[in-house]
Amino acid sequence: MNQHIRVLVVDDSAYIRKVVREMLERSPDIEVVGIARDGVEALDQCERLHPDVVTSDLIMPGIDGIEFIRRQMAKQPVPIVIVSIAAESSERVLSGLDAGAIDFVQKPTALATDKVFDVAEDLLAKVIAAARAPLARIPLTFPDGPLPAALAFQNRYSVIVIGVSTGGPQGLKAIVPRLPRDFPLPVAIVLHMPIGYTEAYARRLDEISAVQVMEARDGEAVRPGVVLIAPAGRHLTFRRNADGTITTQLDVRPLDTPHRPSIDVLFQSAADVYGERVLGVVMTGMGVDGREGAAWIKARGGVVLTESEETCVVYGMPRSVVEAGLSDEAIPLDRLAATIVERV
Repeated sequence: MNQHIRVLVVDDSAYIRKVVREMLERSPDIEVVGIARDGVEALDQCERLHPDVVTSDLIMPGIDGIEFIRRQMAKQPVPIVIVSIAAESSERVLSGLDAGAIDFVQKPTALATDKVFDVAEDLLAKVIAAARAPLARIPLTFPDGPLPAALAFQNRYSVIVIGVSTGGPQGLKAIVPRLPRDFPLPVAIVLHMPIGYTEAYARRLDEISAVQVMEARDGEAVRPGVVLIAPAGRHLTFRRNADGTITTQLDVRPLDTPHRPSIDVLFQSAADVYGERVLGVVMTGMGVDGREGAAWIKARGGVVLTESEETCVVYGMPRSVVEAGLSDEAIPLDRLAATIVERV
């Protein structure tokens, strides 16, 4: 990178502040320009230092992390990466993302140094990605309510599969709540999240959606108008049974994928089971998960949409699909739900 990424580290633990600083400064591209012990100090330091990225704990005395994020985003948006203890409630982390944080990294509960440094690579990748994310792409407002039901169901597709990573918890809120109540297809989603978060996220998304949203369970019938989110730690695939019904399968295998659940694994399974009747969507995220899966969908005659660069928090996964010549259409986030409904 051409210039240092200037980072403010916010945590009420002096030890964690020191460790996070050490982890970040392993990269020659990153400079920690300040530290803050609570939300009040953090707001003051942001105003004084204008950091490129902030890492923030959530549980702090006085103004906690969620309130700090909320106030900072209202005052002067800045990319914020939550650094939370795994034992903290998933609800709290999701509230931090709702308030405007870009991503989160789990710090281990055991404060043994070697354990803490295990997350260094993840933290560095996410801070560098956050620094590159234009703030206009952090979607804080979402259109209200579902789109009107389509007048005619074209019967072109049998399933919709969506893959998303960094920026996904916010991005999916611009899509799933927009699906009409009588949406005629099942939807399956892989969202890269640590174990313990997908169930709470599915519950939150269900509360604001007209369609039913749930964490996928093993062996369940795939139903129209139900949105399934793959549970963190297990791949989601489909299985066509002897009687023609299609059910879900959850498995830790394959073990050699960079992510579990993997978008590639879901997409490949959809192409194998549904053939040409698959509509795949690759949204914001780091890396190339989804590219191989998109190739499977295309090879079977299905269609692949990508989120366009202008609205991606991180234009990594969609770029990999576009550059491989596998995207049928690139669509900005605010038009993605309408495009899906129109195509269906």
